[in-house]
Amino acid sequence: MTQREAFFPPNRHALYEKHGYSAAVRSGDLLFVSGQVGSRDDGSPEPAFERQVQRAFENLRATLGSAGCGFDDILDVTSFHTDPQVQFETFMKVKNQHFPNPPHPTWTAIGVTWLAGFDFEIKVIARSPVSP
Repeated sequence: MTQREAFFPPNRHALYEKHGYSAAVRSGDLLFVSGQVGSRDDGSPEPAFERQVQRAFENLRATLGSAGCGFDDILDVTSFHTDPQVQFETFMKVKNQHFPNPPHPTWTAIGVTWLAGFDFEIKVIARSPVSP
């Protein structure tokens, strides 16, 4: 069985400990990143939608970085939206800042009714260097 290795962004480990999951888990050369939301340092949602999406991408960057990865390592993206029709243009503006050049990762967008007080969440699978 392949060993799993957990990763946590700096200063946010208590959030994951409280809810009983890892920010990211590496198995082999793949990194599976839990859904990242636009939370402030205290865990509360960023009120403005565009800033919430930007902060979710910042939290994603920190989680990827904790495992030695970056946005260029991302293979697959799943995004969750509470009001996709209204939010899509704003989301795409922010998304395109982080994935400006082809080849782009695969992407699935899902409309949902609840994200624990948030309006957006993003989870990814990335190629990751295997630890020695």
